Amino acid sequence: MIYIYNDYGGTHTTSLAAAYHLKQLPQSERKLTTEEILNVKYFNQLTNEDFGKIIFHGNDEDGNSVYTIGRKRSKLVVPALKELTLLLQEKYHFDEKIVLSNTSPTVPIAMSIGGFFSRGLKIDFIGVPLLVKGAKQCCDNIFRLVENTKHVASTSFNENVIILENEMYK
Repeated sequence: MIYIYNDYGGTHTTSLAAAYHLKQLPQSERKLTTEEILNVKYFNQLTNEDFGKIIFHGNDEDGNSVYTIGRKRSKLVVPALKELTLLLQEKYHFDEKIVLSNTSPTVPIAMSIGGFFSRGLKIDFIGVPLLVKGAKQCCDNIFRLVENTKHVASTSFNENVIILENEMYK
């Protein structure tokens, strides 16, 4: 199975989701510390050149690959990934299940503003504290989103491509 966590920038909530998924963060809904947040691989480190790239984060305890992607404002990235997967499955008898899980609904306003300052304007002394505050606000939702993503993936036997919009985390 392949998991791909996606959102606007691909560097904040997606990185946290990948870290939770790979058990690199505490497996609970407790608030993360500033140090835990800032030590997450790729957190607040990607640039404009990384948008649209599928970034590998590691394999989980079941051997499933975990990736992230920043899709910007494009609503076509996820459907395109689904269509490409279906094409590869049909043409090459590729039978790996793909799970695309949207982390955008978990993003609080502090994280959006922090991302704009830090990644957009390169003003880290304003952006990073806001990103950390936002991550602390939403980490419990991200943890639950990851747990739900894994549950849906393990119980959906007839679907080769699963798209989770995760609107319940708004």
